[in-house]
Amino acid sequence: MVPGDQEIILPEGFRCSPFTPFKSFFSKVKMSQVRVRFAPSPTGELHVGGLRTALFNFLYAKKHGGTFILRIEDTDRSRYVHEAEIRLLEMLQWSGIVPDEGPGIGGDFGPYHQSERLELYQEVAEKLIEMGHAYPCFCSTETLDEMRKLQTAKGLPTRYDGRCQNLSDSDRETLLGRGVKPVVRMKIPIKDERIVVRDLVRGNVAFNTTQLDDQVLMKSDGFPTYHLAVVVDDNAMGITHVLRAEEWLPSTPKHLLLYRWLGFTPPQYAHLPLLLNEDRSKMSKRKGDVTVEAFKAKGYLPQALVNFIALLGWNAGDDQELFTLQELIDQFSIERIGKTGAVFNREKLDWMNQIYLQALSPEELVQAVSPFFSGTPFEKSDKRFLCQIAAVVQPALTTLADFPKHLPLFFKEVAAPLEPEEEAKIKTVESRKAFAALQQKLSGGGEWNAEKFMACMKEVQKETGVKGKLLWEPTRLALTRDTQGPELPMVVEILGREKILARLKLALTD
Repeated sequence: MVPGDQEIILPEGFRCSPFTPFKSFFSKVKMSQVRVRFAPSPTGELHVGGLRTALFNFLYAKKHGGTFILRIEDTDRSRYVHEAEIRLLEMLQWSGIVPDEGPGIGGDFGPYHQSERLELYQEVAEKLIEMGHAYPCFCSTETLDEMRKLQTAKGLPTRYDGRCQNLSDSDRETLLGRGVKPVVRMKIPIKDERIVVRDLVRGNVAFNTTQLDDQVLMKSDGFPTYHLAVVVDDNAMGITHVLRAEEWLPSTPKHLLLYRWLGFTPPQYAHLPLLLNEDRSKMSKRKGDVTVEAFKAKGYLPQALVNFIALLGWNAGDDQELFTLQELIDQFSIERIGKTGAVFNREKLDWMNQIYLQALSPEELVQAVSPFFSGTPFEKSDKRFLCQIAAVVQPALTTLADFPKHLPLFFKEVAAPLEPEEEAKIKTVESRKAFAALQQKLSGGGEWNAEKFMACMKEVQKETGVKGKLLWEPTRLALTRDTQGPELPMVVEILGREKILARLKLALTD
């Protein structure tokens, strides 16, 4: 659903400083373009759930020719990590989910760090107090803790009881004189009211104001809470649609009250279903590696991860599972987002990543896997030789991290030792007879490739009578020191005649 023209109205008497983003209203009061935002708090690595939120916003904006904005919500200074913000930007770039406006990009609705917009929030908080929709609260942490204990003991919901609403001006002046720094709380109306959130995913969701508490809007350090900042910024930045996690749905009635009091037109909301572990518990950083950086480090391709998370809670209405980013843009719609939690199936992610890996050319694969060579003996290997290896091992790869595991086979001069059970298989009479015959065939020189090797093996089979598993399993063990791996003829072509002869000699002398 694409909105028509949206008129944004400033409340009567609202002051506007020259610096403030509200100045944009006077030059562009009506907007018909879709504007969405991803507004993370950089406190750690980017969760895959956050990446999905960013992706859905990105897809919706691109589908409708709109604008995708990155806004950094950094007002919780005790948890903000500058390096986390840098990594977050890197992960969005890596994923191909590139903002149109934001930090380092610019735009007409900045600044895009909330910590640079404090004067605006303070101005709005003062206006809410002036209008009677908010009030300063001087309660200490100890007072609030005691309040919650008493409410819990009586079986009541834990919420602020509004005691600071009734402080006189002289009481407030006295507390301020003592150096007590208040927070600012919104003042939920005493009269019960039914507030309906018109959600594009869940339909109409009703709340009663008796369910709401007097939410803190401004902290005592002068920084806003999420609830005030998100309303002010979404309005100031002309956000038309808010696609965010369902955990914010219970807070939406508070946001709608703020929109009403400030005279702003609220955006349209779409609350996204949770991501779940396979046991249907909520995915969290406490339950394993669930960050984008972790999946990158494990060797997942960005196009595979993006394709996979796009299908967590959304589908195109048919059986298609593999999508390019452009196909996702073309087919995405909010109407096809589900309401129930989406299970993060790692086996399916592995399958999808393998499909994308197989589609790479050997040159593309070597380029993609190059970070996994860093600090290894293979770091400066000949690229052409690596491309030969890539073509052979590619079918066996699930992630990029699997690639280096195959390299010792092609680089080590001396083969790895075998387990006793495997050692026994290459010491049988049949095995040694086959190895000796193969050694003789290969010693003659001439052309060397996979076809030549296969021809020699057929001759060995005919001359010795050793065939099938009794021929191929010991031969693979002798030449690769493994029971599984890429197709043996392709491996021996890359290894070369000299290494093959050396390993046959070793097998015959063990």
